[in-house]
Amino acid sequence: MRVPRLILIEQTLRLGWPGLVGGALLLAALGYAVLGLLPARQALASLERQLVADRGQLAAAATPAASRPASGASSAQLEDFRRNLPAQLDATGAIDRIYALAGEEGISLARGEYALGLDPKTRLARYQVLLPVRGSYPQLRRFLHGLQTQLPALALEEVELQRKQIADSALEGRIRMTLYLAR
Repeated sequence: MRVPRLILIEQTLRLGWPGLVGGALLLAALGYAVLGLLPARQALASLERQLVADRGQLAAAATPAASRPASGASSAQLEDFRRNLPAQLDATGAIDRIYALAGEEGISLARGEYALGLDPKTRLARYQVLLPVRGSYPQLRRFLHGLQTQLPALALEEVELQRKQIADSALEGRIRMTLYLAR
């Protein structure tokens, strides 16, 4: 059924400007609902599904390790990791390597603080070392890089460096690191 053009023009003139503005607003609201709200609602539904999946993963991760069955692949990876760590008896050799690296770079290491910690859950030993250092910035950078490449079981926890005066080329500071050892 076709509405004659003359009837549409007559009805539009009868509504006047307020009717035309109201019709335009109605069309704009309809366009916003279709083009704006519908995609947002679909995105919200997708995020809610992702939230449910993430909560399930979080609940699975929060269960104690003793109640979860150990998979063969993860326990094999853990054993491989422990095999690659130096033994607890090799700690003095690793400390000697730290001092040798410092000597190669010309860095003076003052007397450090050492503490051995044992973790019964992971069967790992942690040898915490705090060393006061003194040297130039390039020397200290090369020393820290050498530590990371030659002692992969060593974790740098804190590096604190400072100059006494702006004109000084030598830096003084402390390096806190942890050497992980297999027991």
